[in-house]
Order: sequence, then structure tokens, then C-alpha cells
Amino acid sequence: MTSRLFAICFNAARPADLARFWSGLLGWEPADGPDHGVTILPPDTGGFRMRFLPSREPRTGRNRAHFDLTSASPEQQRRTVARALELGGKHLDVGQLPEEEHVVLADPEGNEFCVIEAGNTFLSGTGFIGALACDGTRQVGLFWSEALRWPLVWDQDQETAIQSPDGGTKITWGGPPVAPKTGANRLYFELALPVGADREAEIGRLVSLGATRTGAGGDDGGREPMLDPDGNEFVVQGPPVSAK
Repeated sequence: MTSRLFAICFNAARPADLARFWSGLLGWEPADGPDHGVTILPPDTGGFRMRFLPSREPRTGRNRAHFDLTSASPEQQRRTVARALELGGKHLDVGQLPEEEHVVLADPEGNEFCVIEAGNTFLSGTGFIGALACDGTRQVGLFWSEALRWPLVWDQDQETAIQSPDGGTKITWGGPPVAPKTGANRLYFELALPVGADREAEIGRLVSLGATRTGAGGDDGGREPMLDPDGNEFVVQGPPVSAK
């Protein structure tokens, strides 16, 4: 049985503060009950959650992944930007051109994200989080399509995108040149196994698709660290996770 995308994880110096920023910006609620770090949940039962986990590793370079937030109108784009700044975000110059209509921001720990202008057809119908936009090769896009069993919704000029069969946020990879990795990624995927799934069989399937085990072994929570074909960290959560 295929594992599912359970969470997008953020390594954070101050997990509670970063969770508060994203909860306030997205309108997601904190999860109930004990958890390692802080978790916020989407308003519906589909999609992924976000987890903010404590880390002492310093930030090095730009992230390989960032969120693209959608706008239904220019006024909504302005409101989203204003809300992000009110919560502690800041404007960011990454070399964007003056004529580009999207707004580049960073959260309080410097994680980049974009507020996309209204009328973007590629992100139409995806929801407020239109995409998780990643630096990556076509190979890694194909890997994640097979790993999650999400269909390719874009495959052109080395750029790829996948989306859950149920719709929602797209995950995109921009193709070469891929930014060099300067340390462990601050954003990474956490996969969860269905109840009754064979953990080792699923890890073996991911390895057969091109993933590698790091050799570090799982942590106390049964999280198996792995790398995708581009060397990006992800984890497979061992014990079955109950529904939200």
C-alpha cells in the first residue's frame, strides 16, 4: 500500500512562533494533543498538515522549496501581503523583475514564499496554497509522481508538476539549473503509511523508485529518514497514523 503525504515539515529555531505565523496567515488551526514540535491542520479533511519541528541547524542559503499562495483578486493579494507583514513576515528581493506581479516574502525565520497575482491559470482551483514550488530535476518529479501515485499535470521542458487525484495543492519542480544544496533542507516531506501497511515493503518500493536510506536509522517516533533522487530529505513515518 502506498504511503501518503502526511505533512510538510519545517525545521525551525522557534517552532511555536513559526506555527503561529503560518496559522494566522492560512487560517489553519493547531492540532490537539501532544506532538513533537507544533502542528497546524487545514480546514478540511484532505491534503496535508504542517509540522514545525525544533532544529538548531543554522539556515544556509535559500530553501529548495517554497509555497505559492493564490489570489482571487488584486485586493485579496494586497490583503494577504498585508496580513503576512502584520504577522512578522517581510519583503524579499530574490532578483524578481519589476514587471512581475507576484510578491516575494519571507516568514519570520526567512523561509521564502510568494503571493501570486490574480488570474494565474496554472494554479486555478488549487486553493489558497496553490503550489509547493521546488528546485528539482525532471527525474525527481517523476519519482514523486510514482511514490505518491499522484498524476503528472505538467511535464514540459524539464519542468514537472504533480497533483493529488483529489485536487488541491500542486507540487512543482522547475528543472535545471538546480540550486546546489548547502545543508539539510529546512522544508521536507513526511509520508505516513496506511493502517496495516508493511513498512519495510513500502521503504523497499521507494528505494526501487530511486530513493536511498540515509543509514541514520529511525528516531524514537519511528520516522525513517530517506533521500529522494535529488538528495532531498524526507521521512517515512513508521507507526500508522490515525485520521485527523
